[in-house]
Amino acid sequence: MSFDRAPQSVDAAQIVLNTIRRPVIMIGPDNFITFANADAEDFFRSSAAMLSRSELSRFVPFGSPILTLVEQVRERNTPVNEYRVDVSSPRLGIEKMVDLYVAPASELPGSVVVMFQERSMADKIDRQMTHRGAARSVTGLAAMLAHEIKNPLSGIRGAAQLLELSASDEDRALTRLIVDETDRIVSLVDRMEVFSDERPVDRYPVNIHVVLDHVKALARNGFANGIKILEDYDPSLPPVYANRDQLIQVFLNLVKNAAEAIGHDPHGEITLSTAFKPGIRMSIPGTQDRVSLPLEFCVHDNGSGVSEDILPILFDPFITTKPNGSGLGLALVAKIVGDHGGVIECDSTPRGTTFRILMPAWKELPVHLDDDSEGAHR
Repeated sequence: MSFDRAPQSVDAAQIVLNTIRRPVIMIGPDNFITFANADAEDFFRSSAAMLSRSELSRFVPFGSPILTLVEQVRERNTPVNEYRVDVSSPRLGIEKMVDLYVAPASELPGSVVVMFQERSMADKIDRQMTHRGAARSVTGLAAMLAHEIKNPLSGIRGAAQLLELSASDEDRALTRLIVDETDRIVSLVDRMEVFSDERPVDRYPVNIHVVLDHVKALARNGFANGIKILEDYDPSLPPVYANRDQLIQVFLNLVKNAAEAIGHDPHGEITLSTAFKPGIRMSIPGTQDRVSLPLEFCVHDNGSGVSEDILPILFDPFITTKPNGSGLGLALVAKIVGDHGGVIECDSTPRGTTFRILMPAWKELPVHLDDDSEGAHR
């Protein structure tokens, strides 16, 4: 909203600025904030009245490069872009990184406009592209393994079974070991073959709460027996545009990971939450289209967290901290979410871990009056 010390502006311009899902402020010649859109109030965690009585220096860290950029733009009268600027402070938050666009307001001499782009979302998109690339690398490896390894393994297994028929008791244990290890390798290759499935996902409207309730029931009667599982659902959430079976697979993996992180802690808790977060859009690879991802699903545990060295590569194939883990569970989760056009992220501290999934909502298509085709989609 605009403040008393700001010149009168066109109502339409204010509406546009409040619609932009980025914090935007205007700094006057005296370095007081003269305008802030709705997102800027959230970003600075201050009301309009507080912002209108304050200089920018009150809200950014001491010696922040933002102040230098504002002066530079004011002197040169040319816009400037600056990337990865640290604005961390007790007011704005810890580890707060932003990209900045600073430009002079040509019609208001001495005034400067600043737009903030939080790096958390930019980094999230970059990491999601990395997850998809890692999944594609496993795709080629899985196709090669299926042909080059499974066929010879079948011969090795058959030969071991034939030898077992005429082997002594001592040698029979060795032939049984060969058979068991061959079956284990085949099972691993079968799991990897899932990555080579490039068929389009069969998607339809799915009630995420039904999926989560199903996963919770499976967990309570199996690997999460004895662990408290809590719900924090938004009951007004629209259906998610997804494949129900694949969603079950995703959340079973995440809840199982959460249960293993908690271990035997008697105070261990897993929280399943859903929420509506408008304003997040992603580009669809290979097209000009952009899809909205307003649905947020989280799996949170209060376990010991993920180590910092593992966190950036957590969704890469063969990355695991478990003694007998294959490192394919979270890679498969990332592939499924990516195939749905969604985003998955992991936030972790020593006090717990949160896996956050953003997915598209189902949108009912309008029925055209001139469309008399049978089975038309609505």
